[in-house]
Amino acid sequence: MVAIASAGQYDREMLKTITFLAVLAATSLAKDSGKDEKEIWNLEKAYWEYVKTNDLEKYRALWHENFLAWPFVSPAPVRKDHITDWITAKTSKGVKLQSYSIEQLAIQVTGDIAINHYRIKANWATSEGVEVRKDTLRITHTWIRTHGTWHILGGMSAPVNSEGK
Repeated sequence: MVAIASAGQYDREMLKTITFLAVLAATSLAKDSGKDEKEIWNLEKAYWEYVKTNDLEKYRALWHENFLAWPFVSPAPVRKDHITDWITAKTSKGVKLQSYSIEQLAIQVTGDIAINHYRIKANWATSEGVEVRKDTLRITHTWIRTHGTWHILGGMSAPVNSEGK
């Protein structure tokens, strides 16, 4: 005797299979998103280490060729060819990043695009260690993944508000 499944049973089995595959795909995407978020955050930390060590070559490598952003130190948006201007303006006066702390506030990865918002407290000093200034900034970077590598495509920075936020 051959058992024949009714259309209703077939529909229920198909629905179970589709639900299982959807949950599996969502779990996989969540894991990938977490991995991408961690990678972006590590790149942001590397960014500030490159500033601190004045490694302009590695710093420039973080930026996408079509980069456009508006740093707080600039009166107008800048492209990649001017991305190190703010660093060389300081180092040419004998000032460098002495120390910093960064606070991640929000990150969202959607496919090959990531938006990262964070705050940084930066201490600038002379080579003798004499403190010159302290900055506390809000920073937004938009990252794009091309050919498996993340690069900063855009961004904006601004001083924190009167409450330090």
